[in-house]
Amino acid sequence: MEKVSIVVATYNQAGYLPGCLDSIFFQDHPDIEIVVVNDGSSDDTAQVLEAYQHALATEQTSFAARYDEATRTVQRQWHPRYPRQGRTLRVLHQENQGLSMALNAGTRAATGAYVTFIASDDMLLPSMVSTLLAAIRENGADFAYADMHIVDDAGRILRRFALPDYSFENAFCDWYLCGICKLYKKSLHDVSGYFDPACVSQDHDMYLRFAMDGAKFLHVPRVLANVRIHDKDRKVDNHSPEKESRQFADSIRLVLAARRFKQEHGAA
Repeated sequence: MEKVSIVVATYNQAGYLPGCLDSIFFQDHPDIEIVVVNDGSSDDTAQVLEAYQHALATEQTSFAARYDEATRTVQRQWHPRYPRQGRTLRVLHQENQGLSMALNAGTRAATGAYVTFIASDDMLLPSMVSTLLAAIRENGADFAYADMHIVDDAGRILRRFALPDYSFENAFCDWYLCGICKLYKKSLHDVSGYFDPACVSQDHDMYLRFAMDGAKFLHVPRVLANVRIHDKDRKVDNHSPEKESRQFADSIRLVLAARRFKQEHGAA
């Protein structure tokens, strides 16, 4: 079974980080590498990561396993809380350089044949990796993406973010619709390069370059991730009005670039 690498670039989201990592550790795919890049966080992210690594090696949990008639007690079965096989966690600390540079550091460090990345305040559903990997293999694709639930700070579902089946026009010429829940071949970066620090919409820019360079995309119409939208009164940098405005402007620029490409090359 091929290794899948998941990059978690994090900045000042210590409170959400353990839940995000748990959602990766408890994927049903048997071989996963997690690469966390702490991009110069000024909160207690470093301490949270240290505690998490300690928990991986030490924490136990239990379940009610059987009733012992002789002692009239319910006996519990104890076992390690976290999977011991098929999981590796690597933590990289760097000075704050922004999301693109953090993603580049994590993706370059990844050793899996397939890679994805997740924001440290989001969570993957347990079959995300296995479902998208199976779709890639069965359809000869390079990049698979799925639908998402948008959730609030409390984890309550606000709506389903249902994406269209893939065409270059649907995904890149109308708006940007490959989304956040995705898996792709790491070898695509060998052809198309890495994330551009000059782009606010660095993920959409990267996907567009993959598509322009001939990558085959596939939509899986299942919800496989929870994507968090923060309350308006919370000051979370990656959802600030200023950044959202710049992101819209950047995305419009990319949509226009995609339309020019389609007009010139007739992309399907």
